[in-house]
Amino acid sequence: MTPPPPPPRPVTSPTPATADDVQLLRDALGPLRDREQVAARLLEASAAHSFDPDGELDWDTPFEDGKWFWPPELISLYGTPLWERMSEERRMDLARHESASLASLGIWFEIILMQLLVRHIYDKPVTSNHVRYALTEIADECRHSMMFARLIQRGGTPSYPVPRRYHQLARVLKTVSTTPGSFAATLLGEEILDWMQRLTFPDERVQPLVRGVTRIHVIEESRHVRYAREELRRQMVTAPRWEREFTRLSCGQAAKVFSVCFVNPRVYEDIGLDPREAVAQVRASGHRREVMRSGAKRLTDFLDDIGVLRGPGRRMWQASGLLA
Repeated sequence: MTPPPPPPRPVTSPTPATADDVQLLRDALGPLRDREQVAARLLEASAAHSFDPDGELDWDTPFEDGKWFWPPELISLYGTPLWERMSEERRMDLARHESASLASLGIWFEIILMQLLVRHIYDKPVTSNHVRYALTEIADECRHSMMFARLIQRGGTPSYPVPRRYHQLARVLKTVSTTPGSFAATLLGEEILDWMQRLTFPDERVQPLVRGVTRIHVIEESRHVRYAREELRRQMVTAPRWEREFTRLSCGQAAKVFSVCFVNPRVYEDIGLDPREAVAQVRASGHRREVMRSGAKRLTDFLDDIGVLRGPGRRMWQASGLLA
């Protein structure tokens, strides 16, 4: 499966310590754009293309019989022996619960992201476009989290919080995160889900409400991705060397956590499957591995290009299954 096409002033790096660092600086200075100009364009786009999900979507229309809550090819068990033994009805039930698990993961991640953004702008000029856009993005993420929560309720499933150990580990990661690490984690949480949602919203096999939710999210997240990419590119040039090295490690650890938390194993139990067998088959699935790597490829190419995927951090990405 091939992913669909995606819809500041130069500064001096603080004492690069190696020839590699010097080369990274030279390579990255060219593409840097003025931070205020980028934010101004994103603010214009936000004014033109922002949505109120409560008014934009029809939350009361009954779901349509025979339509999925997630494209079948993106469901974790698709193509496994267990999938082949399941009835069509159970497959569709699995899709309903997995979409709730992904929405729950999205809420968890967006709450982390909002905290990281607030911390990022804490000591920046409050009248700058850069800060105004960060506050605009936080408002978007608030609406997205409420939209996902409403979709979970409307679908009639429980919410699926990440396992407690990862919930607590994320508390540590977001507390010690560097500024570039925060933006790298932002992209990790946004780009893989965005890739899946770009396949979902035009898919007529999928419930109209789910397609509407993913459409809103894709349009608004494209601005968030642009903001995070521009800032991460800048930070990987201007941050001290120790901060860049720590970012590589924390980003690799975040990739491992994210890949494990992508679907809560309780999903399988709730539709009457053995969760251990289901998880084992997902891990062994070549199709699932290809889906996750395809979803991450645009991100990993970018991170590789700006020098994030190096050393032990790169090996963590490989262990996560998101990088070949």
